[in-house]
Amino acid sequence: MYTNLAALAIFVFIYCVIAGRVERMPVSGPIIFVGFGLAFGPLGLGLLTFEITGESLRILAELTLAIVLFTDAAGSNLGVLRRSEQIPVRLLLIGLPLTILLGFVVGWAILPGLTLIELTILATMLAPTDAALGSAVVNNPKVPSDIREGLNVESGLNDGICVPILFVLLALAADKSGATSGFHMAMRLVFEKIGIGLVVGLSLSALGWWFAKRYSNRGWINEAWRQVAGLALALSCFALAQALGGSGFIASFSGGLLFGALAGELKDKLLHTAEGIGDLMSLATWVVFGCAVVGQMMAGFSWRIFAYAILSLTLVRMLPVFLSLAGSPESTGDKLFMGWFGPRGLASIVFVVIALDYQLPANETLSLVVVCTVLLSIVTHGFSANPLIAAAWRTQRGSPRQ
Repeated sequence: MYTNLAALAIFVFIYCVIAGRVERMPVSGPIIFVGFGLAFGPLGLGLLTFEITGESLRILAELTLAIVLFTDAAGSNLGVLRRSEQIPVRLLLIGLPLTILLGFVVGWAILPGLTLIELTILATMLAPTDAALGSAVVNNPKVPSDIREGLNVESGLNDGICVPILFVLLALAADKSGATSGFHMAMRLVFEKIGIGLVVGLSLSALGWWFAKRYSNRGWINEAWRQVAGLALALSCFALAQALGGSGFIASFSGGLLFGALAGELKDKLLHTAEGIGDLMSLATWVVFGCAVVGQMMAGFSWRIFAYAILSLTLVRMLPVFLSLAGSPESTGDKLFMGWFGPRGLASIVFVVIALDYQLPANETLSLVVVCTVLLSIVTHGFSANPLIAAAWRTQRGSPRQ
């Protein structure tokens, strides 16, 4: 245990020192994190020997995703979003269903042996984009603000939307009898996940902001504990919604949106520590992913799995985005850019771990495809982010629009 802790802590410290330089390089943090896990894991030097179970991986990934969703939503520029709301609305209402549909069709053509429901489950798992992996784009001021906010909101909401869809499909897949009770149970599950998630997220954030503002004005909150408040609120939204049977991801994102709108100029002070903890947990998640997951599953990758992963990151993502933005004022280059930067990450990992609990016959194939797709996404999107941003807005406009 101490060897693992020492290696991970030293790596974290070194990365903290060079993080600013890494952000200006054609390589992303997650590539370094996963690479470190592979290099120092069982397939490499053997200094990292995490004995991690599916449950512990899910907890780590879920908590990381919850904090990232809350802080990203709270940091959203709602003024810009209101002026360009058609981008995320189109991506979510048109692009997301088309992505799932096209992912199903591609899976049917490439992955024989999966049932129709299992193919739809796979397409749903890989439909959400990752807010953390997309940070190189959504946090880069060179990218026009409407595109940044549109992609940020899309990545924050699409996993929350896919949660109830996934649970419906898993419930139907697990209902071996095919009775209508399974469908009714699935529909009830959808309303519970969405409704409870929204109520918990909005209620806790409104109440949390009321307490924070009231007692901050009275001087009851010192500077040290003020920094912890945002983190505690993010975890409260997620955990309470999960405990009540709702979607913690919907609660995290909706709560973050409301909290950011209410907090105004104070949100930086309240969320600074939460953002740092989210970054640290993302680092740990990707190190564990590289060490304990990728290393064990790479031997199972086949040409069919690679083919589906490549198509999932290109055709399955880019064509629906392009079609959903048809008739919008965005240029062809902007549409292609938004289509390409749909990285897959934490949400897909959480989804596949959830599916393992249902013991589907295709669990091994589903896991291999998701891990392969996420790994390729980390590499391709990580290496291409900064170069493509520099090329796109140097050649298209000379300077980004605001």
